[in-house]
Amino acid sequence: MTTPQSLLSHLETLGIESTTHHHPAMHTVEDSKALRGDLPGVHCKNLFLKDKKGVLWLIVAQEDRAINLKEIKNKIGSGHLSFGKPDLLLEVLGVTPGSVTPFALINDKTQQVNVILDAEMMAGELVNYHPLTNEMTTALTPDALRQFITACGHELREVVL
Repeated sequence: MTTPQSLLSHLETLGIESTTHHHPAMHTVEDSKALRGDLPGVHCKNLFLKDKKGVLWLIVAQEDRAINLKEIKNKIGSGHLSFGKPDLLLEVLGVTPGSVTPFALINDKTQQVNVILDAEMMAGELVNYHPLTNEMTTALTPDALRQFITACGHELREVVL
């Protein structure tokens, strides 16, 4: 699996400009709000989900966006959704709960995960995600995020959540 430093080097190789901040471990949105200080940009949450057919999903949204799993399945065209188990998360994306991030798509070499991005989040100037560890936050532009996801071999969909 990719390390945070390897990920940041990969971003540079892709020509993606980013800024990374170090901080105490953040496990929840509440932790992030309490510990991040005045980091600029949209702060986000990431949901690793599995539908009843075994299809995997990564929903990336603004941190305060209410996500109703019963309603979102219709918006994204999935079956009944539930949270993916920690062992599956580690196996597919190489991260543990609390460190889920679109940057973990670098570890999904077989493109098992369907990527859904909150359209409103993607309208921001900067978006913030953990670079494979919840002890850092990396800011980049939405276009840079799109470029990264595409470079990982994934298609993405931007949906009004």
